[in-house]
Amino acid sequence: MSHNSFGRIFRFATWGESHGPGLGAVIDGCPPGIALEESDIQPWMDKRRPGQSRYTTQRQEPDAVKIMSGVYEGRTTGTPIHLMIENVDQRSKDYSEIAAKYRPGHADYTYDAKYGFRDPRGGGRSSARETAARVAAGAVARKVLGEAISIRAYLTELGGIAIDRARFDDAAIDANSFFCPDPVAASEWEAAVDGARKDGNSLGAVAECVALGVPAGWGAPVYAKLDGELAAAMMSINATKGVEIGNGFEAARISGSENADQMEPGNNEPRFLSNNAGGILGGISNGDAIVCRTAFKPTSSILTPLKSVTKDGEATEISTKGRHDPCVGIRGVPVVEAMMALVLADQMLLHRAQCS
Repeated sequence: MSHNSFGRIFRFATWGESHGPGLGAVIDGCPPGIALEESDIQPWMDKRRPGQSRYTTQRQEPDAVKIMSGVYEGRTTGTPIHLMIENVDQRSKDYSEIAAKYRPGHADYTYDAKYGFRDPRGGGRSSARETAARVAAGAVARKVLGEAISIRAYLTELGGIAIDRARFDDAAIDANSFFCPDPVAASEWEAAVDGARKDGNSLGAVAECVALGVPAGWGAPVYAKLDGELAAAMMSINATKGVEIGNGFEAARISGSENADQMEPGNNEPRFLSNNAGGILGGISNGDAIVCRTAFKPTSSILTPLKSVTKDGEATEISTKGRHDPCVGIRGVPVVEAMMALVLADQMLLHRAQCS
């Protein structure tokens, strides 16, 4: 299977399957001398870790990260960093009934069509379990970026219920199970997810990610546009079906005078009066907040019986048992943050290489 890596200078590759003995990431291109310990990575893993509330899968994985190489006496050496995460709570028997059936909305059929073979245990490489490795790699990227750049993601919509931005409270994001900045919406989401789970169904969600402190000048005008790299990164996440940068699709519904971010003199650089561009102009950061939204489809593995076919082409009906997220977008929030960090770390090093 090709294309398991991402990035240009700060490059990472993930490995492992949902129900194998473990999974992880290998990071290449990390600068030497950066302070890095397992304790720097674990807090971000804990944000994504399953089984922390009734609104996520009940699979119990500690997601403890082990640094296997690339660090000596607490600092990166410049050699490949190998991060390993053991799987400890697999229940492969949950998938025995569907080994010869294709789950609608899942990658079962397309994997068979491409490779002529697939791992039915939790979807193998197509499982969202793979994103644990991305979060681990993203924690290293945050160390490369340094404390001057902050990255924060949260859900703005779940099951068609959007937050009220007039009630936006940053402190609320870590105070509920949904990474929701609107306490009222969080309460409504509780009822929505409970209802979907009881019905054997699932819901979609939209995650917004904001990066502050990114200087003007990162990115490239044509084939390494910062927004293009971000779009590719977010679209590579399991269950992603859409990405917006800044105003996104709304930009097509308003006039040029409304959409253009007017400027006035600031301290040594222009000050933007709005941020419809999401902090990126011509593929290059403009110094304003980088804003990216990612739309997650409803989880494909559900108990509701659905029509499908077998590997032999016969009609069948399928109901996916096991432990699944009723809304994959919830645990997608830390994954979106990780991908933002990975793209920015790569772009920082690319900029340094050309314009230092």
